[in-house]
Amino acid sequence: MIYRHHIAPPRAFTQFSHELIRHPRLSSDAVRLLTWQLSLPEGARESLSRTAERARIGACAFTRAKRQLKEEGFVHERRVQGPGGHWITQQLVSNVPLSAAEAAKLLGRMPVHVPGTPASPQLAPGARVPAVGAPTPPPTDGHPEKDPGGNTSHRPAEPDAAVTAPETAEVTEAARALVAALPRLSPDLRRVPLGMHDELARLVSRWLAAGHTPAAVRTHVLRGLPDDGTPVHRPGGLLRYLLREVPPVSGTDGTAVTPAPDRPGPVRPPGRLAALRECEGDHVQATLFRPAGDETLCRRCLGSPAPVRDPALCP
Repeated sequence: MIYRHHIAPPRAFTQFSHELIRHPRLSSDAVRLLTWQLSLPEGARESLSRTAERARIGACAFTRAKRQLKEEGFVHERRVQGPGGHWITQQLVSNVPLSAAEAAKLLGRMPVHVPGTPASPQLAPGARVPAVGAPTPPPTDGHPEKDPGGNTSHRPAEPDAAVTAPETAEVTEAARALVAALPRLSPDLRRVPLGMHDELARLVSRWLAAGHTPAAVRTHVLRGLPDDGTPVHRPGGLLRYLLREVPPVSGTDGTAVTPAPDRPGPVRPPGRLAALRECEGDHVQATLFRPAGDETLCRRCLGSPAPVRDPALCP
């Protein structure tokens, strides 16, 4: 059982209807915001957001409470432009629900409160001062009196002959087949873009036209790959870099003469792979074998059986 004790305040009180306090669709924050606004003295210009700060209503709760009050017709807003070009938001708070037409009539009677700051001088245009002299049209033809002292244009740099040469080289089917098989040499080359195959085929055609064998091209590519675990993010660009320069052919085996680099080259494969050589025979993919001398073909291509089976060697 609950008991209630009520003493009428002698001063500073506001009367509210029970329907407002017990409104079923207004939250406690909305009722507190509305009653706080209605309890302000007449002529007070405190905004709803300032009331929410004083009533310790959070940002999310204030947004929800304001939306409920506007939906139920207790709060109405409109934006008007006052003197000096200032845009002002007028808020109307009522203790009874009002329609939009009723709120517009009441807001139309209210004076527009102008902020105390003066208007920007840019809003009030001054006297127009004409330019000196008669207006003249801009020049539309003719040439400068003399040439400029230097070339001020931004012409693109002339392409290098080594870069333009692959564009005119004849692409052979052997070059296309070799480029298509390059992704099988190493996992680093599996993501070569298909759009670069024609460009790489032109580069490989220059190698083949210079006398290099497909095995020499594959060996050159394998030597240029990083062997320290560094990932290759652009395999197509790496192949373009490796195949751009065509070195001279050394001897009759079609191997390339690698000039001494200015910087340390890639580390040779350690251990057992350093002694292997790629077979120059007819294989579907590159095949490595351990040579006993200067032979360039594996035991399978020579026709003799391999005495020891090694996974790194050809089957």
